Amino acid sequence: MTQAMAAAAKDLGVEIRTSATVAEILVESGEATGVVLENGETLRARVVLSNADPKRTFLSLCPASAIPADFRQHLERNYRCSGPVFKLNLALTELPRYTAAPAEISPEAISSATVDIAPSLTYMERAWDDCKHGNPSLEPFIEIYTQSPTDPSMAPAGQHILSCFCQYAPYAPAGRQWEDGLREAFADRVIAKIAEFAPNLPQAILARQMLSPVDLEERFALTGGSIFHGEITPDQSFDLRPVPGFADYRTPLPHLYLCGSGTHPGGGVTGIPGHNAAQVVLRDLAILTRNLID
Repeated sequence: MTQAMAAAAKDLGVEIRTSATVAEILVESGEATGVVLENGETLRARVVLSNADPKRTFLSLCPASAIPADFRQHLERNYRCSGPVFKLNLALTELPRYTAAPAEISPEAISSATVDIAPSLTYMERAWDDCKHGNPSLEPFIEIYTQSPTDPSMAPAGQHILSCFCQYAPYAPAGRQWEDGLREAFADRVIAKIAEFAPNLPQAILARQMLSPVDLEERFALTGGSIFHGEITPDQSFDLRPVPGFADYRTPLPHLYLCGSGTHPGGGVTGIPGHNAAQVVLRDLAILTRNLID
């Protein structure tokens, strides 16, 4: 999807630069006027759209003097941005063979769908209880995606990839750190749980990549390892996301806009925050007037 979007943008003359880490948002005369990269290069623009989470955008990238104190304090004190997700990516010699799958349905067809391991609400509640007390879930809730059956280019011929969205994993484990072998132990636990439903999985693993909430924060600049750019709870949703009074993608800093999951309607692959933010920018630039998606 991202490659298709990038190709469409390039066809329209958009320049996309990767490996160009932003060090700060440039503020001049009280307005956002561009960004400064880590290499010292300055890029100027009429508007700046940030797809970083609200905390990183306003508390790390913006000069403190450019953001009203009450806005900063709300993000610092009230906006919760701790992610309970552990990602496990596997390279496989064959697809999982789920024992519950009907015999007439091929492994390719089964693995083209999302597979959830969450036998009951009680199971999920216990998994969360472990995390609340600072421990990775003893029996995790696992959401499994196998991309290679629908996109063979994702893996070498005859092999497959599988990614697991594993819950729950605390950002700061009680009395331990993820580097102390906890990452490997939790990955083993996830694989063992999947093997209860697909016994061939452990022997099919060629390699694995383990990403704790801390790893997600460091690798993808996600504050607290939150893939949704902040908890999606009633007090952080709708007109309260990310800060009351600033749910329309505009920010206290003129010409700076938010366009990511830290805005309405929140996380998930919907594209709505980006779409709505683009419409607001175009409206503010008097280029386009159009209703937003509710």
